[in-house]
Amino acid sequence: MSADRKPYHRETEDTRRQALITATLALVAEGGAQAATVRAIAQKAGVTAGLIRHYFQGKDQLIAAAYGHLMTRMTADSAADLSKAPHDPTARLAAFVAAALSPPVVDGQALILWATFLQETHRDPAMRQTHAQTYLAFRDQLQSLIADLPALKGAQDPRRLAIACNAVIDGLWMEGCALPEAFALGELVEIGLRAVGAILGTDLSGQGMRDLAQTTDANKKVKT
Repeated sequence: MSADRKPYHRETEDTRRQALITATLALVAEGGAQAATVRAIAQKAGVTAGLIRHYFQGKDQLIAAAYGHLMTRMTADSAADLSKAPHDPTARLAAFVAAALSPPVVDGQALILWATFLQETHRDPAMRQTHAQTYLAFRDQLQSLIADLPALKGAQDPRRLAIACNAVIDGLWMEGCALPEAFALGELVEIGLRAVGAILGTDLSGQGMRDLAQTTDANKKVKT
């Protein structure tokens, strides 16, 4: 073998599957669900159309997998800072809310994808199931953090509080994705902390929390 010849590496099945999902997300973001044809997906992923059928039963299953990947990634990004957050339950909840309202979660392309996929939940049972699973995964994470707040131990239903707080976060997320220029640095996060804190009767927007929000927002803007 010549010195300049690159060794051959066989791609794993997970790598190929992920390439198909990535290609699907890119096509949907560029031209909507109708742009993500089997042929276009295969071409963008650099594979044959037959390979798609090896990993997925059809285009609908691939679209559902792409939607699941998008939402799972956003939930993971929202929870990413929990490993570095203080052990204090209030600070951990504030970190989660701050991350959910900051880049890379707040992203214009993510909003386009979410809105496009959401339309499909009324047509396709698999998309509806994916939506339910990913919604509950985010809400359950939020509910767990709320349930840990000392002031709420046994006093109120964490599930209903999580539903209300999730609605606030969703609304702010949509506006932040659609009109990022309408919000000053850290403003979206601070509004979220105050609103969620008001629902829970817990101060999430003290000076320490505001510092956390602004640091989280600024750091993630730099990364993007």
